Amino acid sequence: MCGITGFVQLENFELGRSKEILRKMTDSIVHRGPDSDGFWLDEQSGVALGHRRLSILDLSEAGSQPMISANGQYVIVLNGEIYNHLSIRKEISFTEWRGHSDTETILEAIVEWGFKKTLEKIEGMFAFALWDCKKQQLILARDRMGEKPLFYGKVNGTFFFTSELKALYQHPNFEKNISRDAIAKYVRKGYTVGEDSIFDNVKKIIPSSFLVFDPAEINTSELKPERYWSLESYIKGLGGHRFSGDLEEAVGAFETLLLDVVKSQMLSDVPLGAFLSGGIDSSLVVSMMQQVADKPIKTFTIGFHDEKFNEAVHAKNVSDALGTEHTELIVTEEDYLDVVDQLPEIYDEPFADSSQIPTILVSRLAKQNVTVALSGDGGDELFSGYDRYKRSAEYYAKLNLIPLQLRKLGRLFVPAGIAEGLASPNIESFYSYLNRMWKGYPTLVKGVNNLDFPFTASSFLENDIERLMFQDTLDYLPDDILQKVDRAAMSSSLETRVPLLNHRIVEFAWSLPIDFKSHNGINKWPMKNLLHKYVPRDIVERPKKGFSVPVAAWLRGHLKSFALDLLSEESLRKTDVFDKKIVSQQLKEHMSGKKDRHATLWTILMYQAWYYKHMQ
Repeated sequence: MCGITGFVQLENFELGRSKEILRKMTDSIVHRGPDSDGFWLDEQSGVALGHRRLSILDLSEAGSQPMISANGQYVIVLNGEIYNHLSIRKEISFTEWRGHSDTETILEAIVEWGFKKTLEKIEGMFAFALWDCKKQQLILARDRMGEKPLFYGKVNGTFFFTSELKALYQHPNFEKNISRDAIAKYVRKGYTVGEDSIFDNVKKIIPSSFLVFDPAEINTSELKPERYWSLESYIKGLGGHRFSGDLEEAVGAFETLLLDVVKSQMLSDVPLGAFLSGGIDSSLVVSMMQQVADKPIKTFTIGFHDEKFNEAVHAKNVSDALGTEHTELIVTEEDYLDVVDQLPEIYDEPFADSSQIPTILVSRLAKQNVTVALSGDGGDELFSGYDRYKRSAEYYAKLNLIPLQLRKLGRLFVPAGIAEGLASPNIESFYSYLNRMWKGYPTLVKGVNNLDFPFTASSFLENDIERLMFQDTLDYLPDDILQKVDRAAMSSSLETRVPLLNHRIVEFAWSLPIDFKSHNGINKWPMKNLLHKYVPRDIVERPKKGFSVPVAAWLRGHLKSFALDLLSEESLRKTDVFDKKIVSQQLKEHMSGKKDRHATLWTILMYQAWYYKHMQ
């Protein structure tokens, strides 16, 4: 795991000055790779590639980046891990290896296969920039599920790419032009959506995509990423050929596959462990790790004094059942609140999922003992783990009994927030409505009269619950969950790996009929039944909590001054984004205890805190 950044600049590219700029850019993301830095610049082409290294595989200089292919055609900077790189070495004809890093494997595979075929063949989490010295092209690519971040943009005749936005601030040609549309989407979701970044001149490479940039067209070409893998195409290709075995056979096939994937993701030249919350997903991942390990796995959890939020006792029970080497830390409210001040630095876009706080704390705990930690993210989206899927489908089925045109008339009789939901034309729109914040406030963001935006289309799926799972997999998972984990862990220079999001697992999960995943009213049926093979049922069968955080109480208590300061009329006037009357009314209602407005207020607070950190 590393950090990458760089630029292509055809005019005024002076070697010494450009290297100093590149060094500042890489230094700004030193937390992503504290072990070393590396630079490659070509004055004639105007190309600068920078890298910060967190050494995981091949700790020698042979694994350093930027790395040049043996034939001299390609230069690469790579963030992430390629889990099947040893098997790829056996498939290609190249034999003059300098080391055993996955970066070198990718380079030589690209020489032999080309980058498109290589992308189709590799398994891993990654974001990379590849300069083709022969074709004079820059290629950017991101992993299938979006585990690793990658931004790009063109500003003032300069093309940029980076793992984190803060690196771009160091280049004199970059301009911080905030996108009002991105803010409007952010306040609905709590995170920037899809290809958007918070800046209108910067985009994200969406998961499973690549971009080819020709510097000769820097002022004329429209940048259009292309997909090298598509979950939608895979599902459509299944047709009637879904998994044909019974439930027991499905669990057996899942176990074989997951063991293989976990084994591949335990490859490391540095200490490795896992997050363990005691829930189904993390417990299953640790169970598989312990099966393939020859010694106890190091596991980590945090707990809280407030029993309403404390799951540490459950994690300890799972650890005892599996025989892991477990580390637990009980954190205080002060520990939590100390992190709040650091959020705008760690998340250099506005980000309002408050579970970011415990994720940061458990990452810091793990980093004291290991450099790599496996995580259980992805199980809910793949195996129908959220109760909201079933609830949403049931609600919409009842709502849909009323003709759409009649429901649209609701705006004449009911509050705007309710009218939005009534007018939902399909279940995806209704689901998006149910899970959004700031319902019914079309003028909240100044200059944007409509806070609505397109949702992920999934009409090709017949089952309503599958349509919602598909939407979360392409939206909520990469833009919220994976962004949260990446920034939290990398702020402590900790690499996280997510076995359940290996694309073979993803494809297997989507090959299962929906009634296998939610069977007899039991969500995540294959995962739970496999876990019960290793951990007693009574230890892990309990209501789902997740990383709950008491933000509502904090805003009326220890964070009251923080909230009142950032949401004051003066602060809102300076940022000049939100309707002060709307925000003030919600703040007043929450502080008085009349209503719980913590979710909506937290989105505004996180934007305000981000603005004062990065835009002043």
